[in-house]
Amino acid sequence: MAGASRILAVLGPTNTGKTHYAIERMLGYRTGIMGFPLRLLAREVYDKIVAIRGPSVVALVTGEERIVPPRAKYWICTVEAMPPGMGCDFLAIDEIQLCADPERGHVFTERLLHSRGTNETLFLGADTMRGPIKALVPEVEFLRRERMSELVYGGSKKISRMPPRTAIVGFSVDNVYAIAELLKRQKGGAAVVMGALSPRTRNAQVELYQNGEVDYLVATDAIGMGLNLDIDHVAFSATSKFDGRRMRPLAPNELAQIAGRAGRGMSHGSFGVTGDARPLEDEVAEAIMEHRFTPLKKLNWRSTDLQFGTVEALIRSLESSPQDEVLVRAREADDLGALKYLSRDSGIISRTTNAQSVRLLWDVCRIPDFRGISHGEHAALIGGIFEYLHGGGVVPDDWLARQIKRIDRTDGDIDTLSKRLAFIRTWTYVSQRKNWLRDESHWRGVTRAVEDRLSDALHERLTQRFVDRRTSVLLRRLKQKEALLAEVNDKGEVTVEGEFVGRLDGFRFTPDKSAQGAEAKTLKSASLQALAPQFHLRADRFYNAPDTEIDFTEQGGLMWGDAAVGKLVAGADPLNPMVEVFVDDAAGADVAQKVERRLQHFISRKVQALFEPLINLQKDEELTGLARGFAFRLVEGLGLLPRHTVMQEVKDLDQEARGALRKHGIRFGQFTIFMPLLLKPAPTRLRLVLWSLANGVQEFPEAPPPGLVTVPAAKDAPQGYDTMAGYREAGERMIRIDMLERLADMLRAEDSRGGFEAKADMLSITGMTLEQFADLMQGLGYRAEKGERAKVKAAPEAPKEAAPAEETEAKSEEAPAVEVEVKPEEAPVAEAAEEAPAAPEEAPVEEAKAEIADAVADAPADAPAEDSVEAPAEMEVFYTFAWGGRARQGGGNRGQRRGQGGGASQNAEAAAGQDGQERRGGKPRGQGRSGERSGGKPGGRPAGKPGGKKGGRPQQQGSKTYSARPPKKEKQIDPDNPFAAALMGLKQGD
Repeated sequence: MAGASRILAVLGPTNTGKTHYAIERMLGYRTGIMGFPLRLLAREVYDKIVAIRGPSVVALVTGEERIVPPRAKYWICTVEAMPPGMGCDFLAIDEIQLCADPERGHVFTERLLHSRGTNETLFLGADTMRGPIKALVPEVEFLRRERMSELVYGGSKKISRMPPRTAIVGFSVDNVYAIAELLKRQKGGAAVVMGALSPRTRNAQVELYQNGEVDYLVATDAIGMGLNLDIDHVAFSATSKFDGRRMRPLAPNELAQIAGRAGRGMSHGSFGVTGDARPLEDEVAEAIMEHRFTPLKKLNWRSTDLQFGTVEALIRSLESSPQDEVLVRAREADDLGALKYLSRDSGIISRTTNAQSVRLLWDVCRIPDFRGISHGEHAALIGGIFEYLHGGGVVPDDWLARQIKRIDRTDGDIDTLSKRLAFIRTWTYVSQRKNWLRDESHWRGVTRAVEDRLSDALHERLTQRFVDRRTSVLLRRLKQKEALLAEVNDKGEVTVEGEFVGRLDGFRFTPDKSAQGAEAKTLKSASLQALAPQFHLRADRFYNAPDTEIDFTEQGGLMWGDAAVGKLVAGADPLNPMVEVFVDDAAGADVAQKVERRLQHFISRKVQALFEPLINLQKDEELTGLARGFAFRLVEGLGLLPRHTVMQEVKDLDQEARGALRKHGIRFGQFTIFMPLLLKPAPTRLRLVLWSLANGVQEFPEAPPPGLVTVPAAKDAPQGYDTMAGYREAGERMIRIDMLERLADMLRAEDSRGGFEAKADMLSITGMTLEQFADLMQGLGYRAEKGERAKVKAAPEAPKEAAPAEETEAKSEEAPAVEVEVKPEEAPVAEAAEEAPAAPEEAPVEEAKAEIADAVADAPADAPAEDSVEAPAEMEVFYTFAWGGRARQGGGNRGQRRGQGGGASQNAEAAAGQDGQERRGGKPRGQGRSGERSGGKPGGRPAGKPGGKKGGRPQQQGSKTYSARPPKKEKQIDPDNPFAAALMGLKQGD
């Protein structure tokens, strides 16, 4: 398998993008595993990959944390916790130069020698590893990556002169704390990052630094292992450290690993020394800047061929020497030291009588010494754990609970909390081991919760101790009457002289709410004084911003990105709203005027773009007389008018006036006069805002979700809301205006006097169940009579028209309600009602029932009587609809429905005569298309059957037109109205 895998060593200095490259390579495979030197770094990479692929396919495994979803494909681990024998397509080891580390090097060397991906293996690290890797892995390929930014040496500086965005490195806890205290007094505070911190505490401290609350970071050399921070300068407070056995100077490559954290991406960085640290020698500084270091010659090694026959045999195998000259035997690690210590305990030895018990002892000895108290105490602890586990037992719950209870306290200072965190890490590690506890999942949750509580408490103590809270600097500057420097980041957070003071939301400043009393007044005074230049800069940027960065809300607010900068107020007419700006008085009149002009330009252009058809209608000087008056009414109604409200005006319009209006896209529907282009979601959203402003509505109603044919009726909406939303209220739901006109065309072919059942197409375009459709029809003025009958299947030879209505009703009754989405811009709005399809030639309901009765009568006489008893006929519910003479009037407020206008019955009268004959093409019958619909049938009815019944009205010939006022007012009939079809048939003779 190793021979089939491509092995690549990606070597180079820091800030070369090696880790990013490895992540991209891994995500190109189906499965992968990556090993990292630190739990903190593993967590950082895990979070990054989860953001890309989601948590369901990414696992995190460290000594103290285990997140393994069932379908895990990518494993992010510490090097020690990498599961053996994974067989993944891709494998990578980061910071491979740690093979030379005295304490952990043997683990990295073992991964270098034996860990492989089935398709690709990457080793990431410093160029000093080129020789050893080539010697131990002959088939390896090398890829050299150069640093993306420059790294320069800045010499020695006092801490008080450190530039912002500096990380100061110390090599002991006491040294880190002392530097942080000094920075608090001189610079206002610092964040603290150490390897011993939990990921939760470390992330919280880094956030203080990353978001600008503090400009300085004090850290141990833990930041050298790939942690990505926005650091411009790294300063060493010392150049030697205690390595666990002795104080020793750091090698140039170790200094470079830490110094390389300065500069990120294409940003250059610098490094230097501070405090008591002596300046670096020139050759060392040059080596760091040029990335030239002495190649590594030897790697630490410890045998993995362990003998578990006896404890003595295990110790001998662990202390065996390597055969390769590149490898040296690793010094005694903590786990081997613990094993030797316990091997002198007669009680332990008496229990290790077989290979299984020796292997268990070795697993227990590998519990890390997180506490670092003494070898004896650590050995005693793991010896007790071994005794519990020996013989197939588990660690007792009550004993473990007592250990955790002593730690689960958040009182105390930083050192106390740090020690408790170290202690809980031991039990977190134990809870991750398989079969060591009765309920591993429970104890993992318990230990994680305790660690989180301690981490939060430690972060709080660190912040209290090392971060100053603002006001001292501001007060001092105000007394000195010096100009204050304010900065505003992309999140709107305002810092004055480097101190957080509040937020700038658009052109309004909100002080930090934690300030109280006189402190709050001082804070606001200093902030507004410092922000004066920022207001002008921001106003210039806003004035030149494109319209795409500005928007209005459904409540009439005006937004610039996420910031509220004003609101709309009513103007002289609905299409010309005014603006009111949100600008602090301290910003000045010039800023307020500039913001007001920009917002007025924005809303004027928005109205012009979304209501272009309406504005063109308003500006059309060729419209005269009644047409111009009607255009004014339509503009006043923002492009939508319920027909019953303009009934007389429609009657008064002559053919020429109607034609002129239709050129602007105006549609004279059965229920609504409207402009179809204004039914789109964007104009509807703005129309509701403009209408709400013009009518003084306090809480603006929102537009229905775009694309839905029907929506629930708004219970508490103001009257007229349904029309402005592009809908008509009918029953418990509202139906979109254009789809209602399509339904009206279908109803025209039905016998509205004798009664009819709903067709499948009627239910289809509304997306309703039969029950909902019945409620809708009642809202439109029909009577709906509910009935029940035996469900009869149509005979195979029966015509298609005999059964669909009944079957459709039954299926619709059983099916759940569906919100059918039809985009207004895609729906055939104009065609739907302007050119309604011809009525299908279906048998009347009575004839269909007669056929069913005949079929029952023709059934064989010798059919068993028992069948009718044992298998009763399946019943179905159906509705018969007949015109009731009046619709329930819509308008939004269902508690205040009105009956003025006579509802749909008056719509029928209003649509009579000339408009009814022109509806299909804008031409009078007898002219041009002779009033024919698509299909060549006058009035949309089958040829030879005007009015849907026998006899009927003859076609008009030549240039003959109907008058807008029929001679007999008491019998005005509109052939285009669905509620007058039956009456028309009776009038013309059956």
